[in-house]
Amino acid sequence: MTFDPKQLTALSAIIEEQGFEQAALKLNITQSAVSQRLRQLESTAGHSLVIRTNPPQLTEAGFSVLKYFQQTSLLQNELLKSLNLETEIDRQTLSIGVNADSLATWLFDALKPLLDSEKILLEVKVDDQENTRELLSKGEVIGCITSDKAPIQGCNSIYLGVMRYRCVASREFKTRYFKSEPTRDEMLAVPAVQFNNKDELQTQYMKAYFDTPKVGLRHRIPSTESYLDFILRGYAWGMVPDVQSNQLLNSNKGVIELSPGQFLDIPLYWHIWNLKTQFNKSLTKAIVDEAKRILIH
Repeated sequence: MTFDPKQLTALSAIIEEQGFEQAALKLNITQSAVSQRLRQLESTAGHSLVIRTNPPQLTEAGFSVLKYFQQTSLLQNELLKSLNLETEIDRQTLSIGVNADSLATWLFDALKPLLDSEKILLEVKVDDQENTRELLSKGEVIGCITSDKAPIQGCNSIYLGVMRYRCVASREFKTRYFKSEPTRDEMLAVPAVQFNNKDELQTQYMKAYFDTPKVGLRHRIPSTESYLDFILRGYAWGMVPDVQSNQLLNSNKGVIELSPGQFLDIPLYWHIWNLKTQFNKSLTKAIVDEAKRILIH
């Protein structure tokens, strides 16, 4: 049994473009041709590969087939380079999973060497560092930055360093809500801000320093830049990484640690498919080198 490359490309386009019509536009074919290629691919695989929702979603078998296509595409490009046929290489999507704080602070610097030298289109999928590993296990990304050390089958796990988070707030916020150093009751009575409902940093902080798994009132701001701006405006306390807050803390611009010296160290790991290609080696080196420069070791 062999898979038709055009059919595999159609599957990839359906998921990447989040629809059959959009996939047809990308591939410059009709929508009915996209549907036909998918049906033929499903017939070959003997499984349904896509759930026809809006947007379409992969089935478990679909994840496996898409992962196969992405890996074989990497190997094919490696072969073309070895044969000095770079002109035959189409731009390939590089999908990686990353936590929002790494994306906002150091990811683009890490990827600069590849973006400058390789024919790639970057697709970043953002989730909390505890959850990006699932993106890799499903085959949605080639690699991910995660706080989970355990490697997924068929993948490598590489330690990057520690991202240190501090509990920060505006000076106005601290003056308004606290008499001196925050107590547990005071912390539970004032608003905190989360990135989203998966963000557990505030809960971890309360467990570590106030002996409770509870967090009081919660705002949710799913943007790293707006999250910090919300804190600066005096509406909540939140957990912010040193790489983002150090300059503000040292410049006396109105943001302070609520309890100086209390912080959370979150280890980060780079997980990537165990394909021994030069591209994977270059990608891993770029991520690791920048992490050494930015993170705590």
